[in-house]
Amino acid sequence: MTDTVAPSAVRTLQQYIGGSWTPSTATEAIDDRDPATGDLLARVPLGTAADVDAAVASARKAQAGWRRTAPQIRARALYRLRDVLDQHREELAQLVTQDMGKTLDDALAEVGRGIESVEAAMGAPHMLKGQNLEGIGTGVDVETFRQPVGVVAAITPFNFPAMIPMWFLPFALATGNGFVLKPSEQVPLTSERYVELIEGIEEIPKGLVNIVHGAHDVVNAILDHPGIDAVSFVGSASTARYVATRATENGKRVQALGGAKNAFIVLPDADPATVSSGVCGSAFGAAGQRCMAGSVLVLAGTPEQQDAALERIVAAAAELTSGPGNDPTTDVCPVISSDARTRLVGDIEAAEQDGLKIVLDGRKADAGQGGANLGPTIIDGVPQDHRVATEELFGPILAVVRVADLDEALQFTNASRYGNSTILFTESGGAAREFRYSAESGMLGVNVGVAAPIAWMPFGGWKDSIDADLHANGDDGFRFYTRNKVVTTRWASKSAAPTAGGMRF
Repeated sequence: MTDTVAPSAVRTLQQYIGGSWTPSTATEAIDDRDPATGDLLARVPLGTAADVDAAVASARKAQAGWRRTAPQIRARALYRLRDVLDQHREELAQLVTQDMGKTLDDALAEVGRGIESVEAAMGAPHMLKGQNLEGIGTGVDVETFRQPVGVVAAITPFNFPAMIPMWFLPFALATGNGFVLKPSEQVPLTSERYVELIEGIEEIPKGLVNIVHGAHDVVNAILDHPGIDAVSFVGSASTARYVATRATENGKRVQALGGAKNAFIVLPDADPATVSSGVCGSAFGAAGQRCMAGSVLVLAGTPEQQDAALERIVAAAAELTSGPGNDPTTDVCPVISSDARTRLVGDIEAAEQDGLKIVLDGRKADAGQGGANLGPTIIDGVPQDHRVATEELFGPILAVVRVADLDEALQFTNASRYGNSTILFTESGGAAREFRYSAESGMLGVNVGVAAPIAWMPFGGWKDSIDADLHANGDDGFRFYTRNKVVTTRWASKSAAPTAGGMRF
């Protein structure tokens, strides 16, 4: 619901600019609702270019001094941030559950992964070291230095309100940049709490970190703003391409992580319990609203072997309970909104009309008070070119594709325009090695449901799953937020011994 900003019993969120909370210049706002109950949590202003301009000016001013702060001192500020987040782990998880809907256990794991990113960024003094080579000519030495790009912005999605902002914020700060965050307008409360906690860390200058709430107008203002040097984005593939194209046209560095259509390849020799647990946890955890969620089950082998594997998975999925995320008995949380449920139900109905078999029907689950519950759904007999096998639906829907063997499975998965993640279930080392060598995805898993790497390793896919050269986290996080500077120096002194056959300047 969008309408003009008006007095209400529910608060309207403010922007965080220049180290203080300030009303947006927006004249419109939208509702932020609990997906489980439909309760109105807050009004979210649809910020303006003027809001972005003020945030960039604040970040630019604070960054001038921050970049001159010693790397080890910047790292110590992240130590403080890590401790503060850890102290508020439960509170942050409850905010995620309330705002996004996922189960409390899942939310706690998400907060933990965000804290891991802070821990990885704390290694900045080591990761920012350059290189040098002396004596390349008479009295001539050459060195490289890594320096901050300036002011960076992050545009983050609804499905990981605690983790994904921490893919970017700590790395940006550790490398000496100013920061502007545009969280998803659907889940703004965790980011708001993050900034409140950052306010209490004296080592982080006021104005260095800013939040601008909003939607399309704010995104476009970020992409166009001449004072923003780099943009980090996570979202759908089409939006990632748009962000990358518009931002690079405006001379910005971009990392835009897009969508996915991740597959499980199940070979006949796979351990049945490992398969059922891994598939159900990945496909239906967080109601399938993860870029790492498996959404295509590729069964290899004879029809009898395929049927047996599918029966076990359907039986395990049928035992999962759908409901509100704050209920400890819930396995499958609501999707982000009743509108999202309506869209997903339409996808299931379309598959049914095409003659595909709904072997587990999540439409039968109680939609819940917020109208956003959808149970695990499994669709069998899916042609390899059908939409439910090729396009990201972003819900608890698992398409079943049947193939003869690993070679055919890889042909199918590699033909996808996406390349985020692929999982193989097998007990064969030879099959696993061929999979590792041949699968065209950036993140692979063997006998695990979700192949998300830890924060000390880069996170990112291939093909249409990313529009960038550098991924999030790991070495790439430090590389993206810095520019390399090469300095060649000559000192004419008695210590400058001539180099045989070397350069003479």
